[in-house]
Amino acid sequence: MSGADTVVQILADEGVDTLFGYSGGAILPIYDAVFRYNHNHKRADGSSAMPLIVPANEQGAGFMAAGYARASGKVGVVIVTSGPGATNTVTPVRDSMADSVPLVVICGQVPTAAIGTDAFQEAPVAAIMGAVAKHVFLVTDPEQLEETMRSAFELARTGRPGPVVVDIPKDVQNWQGAFKGQGVLPLHGYRRRLAAITGNRLSDSACERFFTMLSESERPLIYAGGGVINGNASKAMRRLANEYGIPVTTTLMALGASDTKHPLALHMLGMHGVASANYAVEDSDFLIAIGARFDDRVAGNPAKFSPRAKNIAQFDVDPAEIGKVKRVTWHHVGILQTDLADILEYGRRIKFEKSFDTWHEEIAQLKSDYAMNYDRDSQLIQPYAVIEEINKHSKGEAIISTGVGQHQMWAAQYFDFREPRLWLTSGSMGTMGFGLPAAIGAQFAQPGRVVIDIDGDASIRMNIGELETATTYNQPVKVLVMNNRGDGMVRQWQKLYFDGRMSGSDKSLHLKDFVKAAEADGFKFSKRLDDKKQLPAVIRDFMNFKGPAFLEVVIDPDAGVYPMVGPGQSYENMITGDYINSRSKPGDETPGPSEMF
Repeated sequence: MSGADTVVQILADEGVDTLFGYSGGAILPIYDAVFRYNHNHKRADGSSAMPLIVPANEQGAGFMAAGYARASGKVGVVIVTSGPGATNTVTPVRDSMADSVPLVVICGQVPTAAIGTDAFQEAPVAAIMGAVAKHVFLVTDPEQLEETMRSAFELARTGRPGPVVVDIPKDVQNWQGAFKGQGVLPLHGYRRRLAAITGNRLSDSACERFFTMLSESERPLIYAGGGVINGNASKAMRRLANEYGIPVTTTLMALGASDTKHPLALHMLGMHGVASANYAVEDSDFLIAIGARFDDRVAGNPAKFSPRAKNIAQFDVDPAEIGKVKRVTWHHVGILQTDLADILEYGRRIKFEKSFDTWHEEIAQLKSDYAMNYDRDSQLIQPYAVIEEINKHSKGEAIISTGVGQHQMWAAQYFDFREPRLWLTSGSMGTMGFGLPAAIGAQFAQPGRVVIDIDGDASIRMNIGELETATTYNQPVKVLVMNNRGDGMVRQWQKLYFDGRMSGSDKSLHLKDFVKAAEADGFKFSKRLDDKKQLPAVIRDFMNFKGPAFLEVVIDPDAGVYPMVGPGQSYENMITGDYINSRSKPGDETPGPSEMF
């Protein structure tokens, strides 16, 4: 086979069913191999076995692959050309690394002999991507191409998932050699560390210490992070929580790990977490962190995070996360799904029983007293009302993708999620422009699901060219833009901390007509909503439309995201706004000059 055919054959062997990418000179041999493979391999319905989805630019391809991976649990695959093709994927690669999303990014590169000569469309991919990817391979020996490709998939999906970049010079793609059909690179160090984690099962003594802490607790609380979803451990975590009646609160990245409609589900905690969840963290005496890393959006002031916890337990697959931010009493590094099953099995074996009924009553009271709320009498359309109306139709079963900003937090707060992998958002990187391409990728991954992109007028501008991708491939993605004529989250901070100086965040003079833009890109349903009275009817039509649908909603430009915990502050300083109850007065601390959002 040629090197290009070898790459495509391994993609097929790895079970890849959708590719995302943009062509160019240095990647043409692989693109030609994809074409020939699809010509010779058809699905039962006559479609290509491995369709190649071409976006407006490579960043869109990267986010589509990330959306595909997040929604499916499979490895997303991106194929781009050298130079600008590769550099345009840096942001999706870093975004996926930050949120532990498995990707394999295949980059074309100038011929081996030309590397380092500043050849046309040459970029030092290994140097650039090495800082942001889980691993980077530059294939200069064509005899190792086959093993490298298999190893890339192994690295991307195992341990803590992440993006792996394979940089392939054009002469390696054109090389001819025997296809062995087996073999991987000798990654002895990685596999040894992975085997140590995989084989690190909980001992009876470790389980005994865990249940001793649980027996001494009156207010246990599970704090679930994105690792629960990435590790496919949601069912195991739910079983543990249900068996012993332990309430669950999730991070932004773990929405759906716990059914948000469950009586003991506390929804999201953190900087913009719901008030009841944050107060529960304040009250808890035993915090059980599962696949969570105590990041600054959750533990802005680590010393004051969960201040009444006598014990903190931490489960994680990454040893680097243990005690990195917050010292813990008990920890275990291993495969979450296995470890949670082992803990539950031990508890059943010793017939552990304890009633937390009083704590359950306190949780119910917290949820009642500090429920999410907003100005329901305003004549302006409130963003929270828009999401509540969509939620009536989606019922916690739709895939929700978002851009980054206020709309992202409103969606996280007001949508229900009955299952994992229904919530797609750029958490750690906070990348504007993520929502639309990620939604398209998710629709390819889950064609039977309703997929909705909740976006902002500023965020969607970043990758608005992907509207055409949705209609080109007839993907029935629903795109909702909440237009408050500016960078809403930035403006909220400028109001709070910069005396209302709206430096660079006001877009009220912009002339963009989003509805016409969507129509120009082929959306048959493209409407603007600016009348509160029409909200239920328009949302109904939007949700019922068969095919790509676009809706712009003009919302109250002064609507804010509450609750809010200022950077570096504890939950006792939480600001709840005018419509959500607070049990304490927020402090007058302001962020320091080095602190960001």
